[in-house]
Amino acid sequence: MSSLARKKRNFIIVALIIPTVLLICFVVFPAIDLFKMSFTNWDGISASSDFIWFDNYKSMFHNVDLWQSLRNNAVYFVVHLCMIPVELAFAVLLTSRLRAAKFYKTMVFMPYIINGVAISYAFSYFFSPVNGAFDAILKALHMGMLSGHGWLSDPGIVNFVLAFVSLWRFSGYHVILFMAALQSLPQDVQEAARVDGAGPWQCFCRITLPGLKGTAFLTAVLSVINSFKVFREAYLVAGDYPHESIYMLQHLFNNWFVSLDIQKMSAASVMVEAAVLIPVLACLGAFRRKHPKRSSTD
Repeated sequence: MSSLARKKRNFIIVALIIPTVLLICFVVFPAIDLFKMSFTNWDGISASSDFIWFDNYKSMFHNVDLWQSLRNNAVYFVVHLCMIPVELAFAVLLTSRLRAAKFYKTMVFMPYIINGVAISYAFSYFFSPVNGAFDAILKALHMGMLSGHGWLSDPGIVNFVLAFVSLWRFSGYHVILFMAALQSLPQDVQEAARVDGAGPWQCFCRITLPGLKGTAFLTAVLSVINSFKVFREAYLVAGDYPHESIYMLQHLFNNWFVSLDIQKMSAASVMVEAAVLIPVLACLGAFRRKHPKRSSTD
């Protein structure tokens, strides 16, 4: 090994020591401790606790608030999942020879970098039943019969309205991911296919789409993670104890934290983490078995 390669290797090792130590101290150890607490009745104050096996998990399976919050969060996941084909279509459009493409790329990505609190307040005014911009747009389009709704107070639609706000904010990031994947695909394969007589649609379905499976999987995983992180919009609209239609998982955990229901928090955290992590790892393993990496010598 040359001296330059040795220095490069040593630099990488040293540079990774601090992040690894921080990861172990602030992620791995707390996760292990959380798993242990989920089998105890610790109240967050006492110096000792009793091992109660699976009693916390049994109570979580019968907890109405937990299942209600999971259903509400699932709406965000379903909406984001259904939008993946649309996000891919936008990415294909923006990577084509579109006039003013840079401007459109900026406009698509801009919501993602705007502060979430500002977005929540902006849309609360946008959907306001009193001089709200959305009702004004409906009236301008001669759809005034739809205006006057309590878009942020009607239990039947408020969660879907907030899901739209979340979609408007995060879709730009997904579009950028698809654009990066499209630009990384080898162009010589598509050029060879065009020479052989393949049309644009055939090239897209037979060459482009198979090359985007990894990015589509990543986008789906991010949608799952973001759906469990949804909280800010509902909190700014309705506070700590909103209507059950927008009672999110974070609301539940916050209220448990305030009341020091540590055993409930720990058990529910392990359950939610397992519900997300196990299917994701299973899908990732199946994807890698179906699409193994090729060695550089192939």
